[in-house]
Amino acid sequence: MKFKQLIIAFFCLAALGAALFVFFASQRVWKVEVPKPAHEPTAPTQTPAETKVPGPMRKVLGLSVENREIESFTFGNGPTQLVFIGGIHGGYEWNSVILAYDLIDYLNQNPEFIPNNLAITIIPSANPDGDFKITGKESRFSVTDIPPGSNVAGRLNAHSVDLNRNFDCGWKPEGVWQNKTVSGGTAPFSEPESAAIKQFVLETKPAAVIFWHSQANAIYGSQCGGDMLPETLAIMNAYSGASGYPALTTFDQYEVSGDATDWLASIDIPAFSVELKTHKTIEWEQNLAGIKALVKFYGNKK
Repeated sequence: MKFKQLIIAFFCLAALGAALFVFFASQRVWKVEVPKPAHEPTAPTQTPAETKVPGPMRKVLGLSVENREIESFTFGNGPTQLVFIGGIHGGYEWNSVILAYDLIDYLNQNPEFIPNNLAITIIPSANPDGDFKITGKESRFSVTDIPPGSNVAGRLNAHSVDLNRNFDCGWKPEGVWQNKTVSGGTAPFSEPESAAIKQFVLETKPAAVIFWHSQANAIYGSQCGGDMLPETLAIMNAYSGASGYPALTTFDQYEVSGDATDWLASIDIPAFSVELKTHKTIEWEQNLAGIKALVKFYGNKK
């Protein structure tokens, strides 16, 4: 009898265990593990708004003969504007274009360089067709894009006009460059490139304009049928003293008609040309020192 009771008790316990297992199994939430990728994507880092550096204001001043953009880049928003222009002689003076882009890079990286009362505008190339003829590039180029040999073919615009003989000061239809005769265009500002610079200057009325050229290793002031503006003399001496380029009040190697800086003098805007030492050097430190001298001159001016 006792044996029979033990058997019954055993089966009752077994049934109870099975019932409990089923009950708890039905209540359990099974978690499925999803394998992680070997390299989880990283959320993009957000730059705080206060650390963002605003870029320059880019503007298209006009189009060249072959419809290439003549660009300007303006840093700062002060009422006194300084303008730097490269490449009016295109690919022949390609180093003046690279120097202008180096200044753009510098101001992008050092926005605090510009005092609150100043704005700086750079026109890296006033003759993009002349650049393209040598470099094959539509916009910015590097030294490695310059072919070996002579680059004289890039001096003129696509109408074969010397743009620095196409401004309205002593303009002539035929100008002189070294011992050569060059076209000054059909009239002052007949070319779209010089016309674009004229319109920009008349609209913005800059405090001073500096053109970069090569390769005379000097600074030349501007005048048009009269004495040099006192401020022109002051700023060219400031640039010269800081950079080491000799400052010359006149250019007497040959007659220059229709010069851009001389036209600026005729409308009472101080201007001068900086001639780099060669057609291949940038002389960045020298020119940066000169630019700093101008910024100090106008930054302190009341």
